[in-house]
Amino acid sequence: MIEKPVEPKDRVILALDVDTLKEAEELVKELKDYVGYFKIGLPLIVNYGFEAFRLLEEHGARCYYDCKFHDIPHSVQKACISLVKNNIDFFNVHIQGGSKMTSSVVRASRAAAKSMGVEPPTILGVTLLSSFGQKTLTTELCVDRNIEDFVLQLAKVAKESGLDGVVASAEETRRIRSEIGDDFIILCPATRPTWSSVNDQVRVDTPRDAIMAGVDFMVVGRPITTADDRVGAAKLIIDEIETALEDRKVYC
Repeated sequence: MIEKPVEPKDRVILALDVDTLKEAEELVKELKDYVGYFKIGLPLIVNYGFEAFRLLEEHGARCYYDCKFHDIPHSVQKACISLVKNNIDFFNVHIQGGSKMTSSVVRASRAAAKSMGVEPPTILGVTLLSSFGQKTLTTELCVDRNIEDFVLQLAKVAKESGLDGVVASAEETRRIRSEIGDDFIILCPATRPTWSSVNDQVRVDTPRDAIMAGVDFMVVGRPITTADDRVGAAKLIIDEIETALEDRKVYC
């Protein structure tokens, strides 16, 4: 299992939501000293498969695989075993796949890691996509609960299933921390500094919001990747995190 981040930059996960390996490699080369992890998701995996992971390995960069597995337990279990065999040690699954799915994933992944003599992977549970708001939850999913209550319940399922943490917003993190504790890893999926646009996200937090709420890791994408000065943008976010960490010691 990965350790909780120590340095401010280690909290930043840069989303490699680009179309080609060439674009991804440019970002990795330029920014690997300014972020803790690189997030690989659907765009690169659909086009390049495991080549995307090998690219990060070649450059000594750490990977967070945003796979969001959500299927019958047997299928997800086999997929996660394959990830362990391919040295992917930080990824996620949908908690809404149910406790049978999530608990079987944990057992199978740990067993695969043990048989290979490697550290077991860190597996997070996705609560609710950051593009979802209350209206979507209520009118389309027919869930008659507010988002915070719904996310907290999913976080409890994740904890009971043996997952290492969850993906949730800063606002939701406060309740998760108070009811589940500090050892649980929480990753904020949609982080936007105040100087950037929110794009297609609904539940969005600033780096400061995330830190003050108790978030461990935060995913940042377009505010860095589309900036004219990408290193400068990354440094601004690191500075915001560092300031928030100091303030949290005082106020929290």
